[in-house]
Amino acid sequence: MSKATFYHAGCPVCIEAEQTFLSYLDVNKVQPEIVHLGTQPDRIREAEVAGVKSVPAVVIDGIVYHINFGASMEDVKKG
Repeated sequence: MSKATFYHAGCPVCIEAEQTFLSYLDVNKVQPEIVHLGTQPDRIREAEVAGVKSVPAVVIDGIVYHINFGASMEDVKKG
């Protein structure tokens, strides 16, 4: 089974993307994990290492898909 990690910062763009993404995801094929970087700042480095440049973004099997530009990772780090 594939793993999809959805990173976001809690902004309206991120929340809308998360809801849309989850509604289309086939959970029989992909195991989703939602990571809110605003409440889980200890995972920011993980997202950066995975290649996330802005949020919202999803990483599926090591490939990053930037969904919409909500905030840069630099903005996320500032909190």
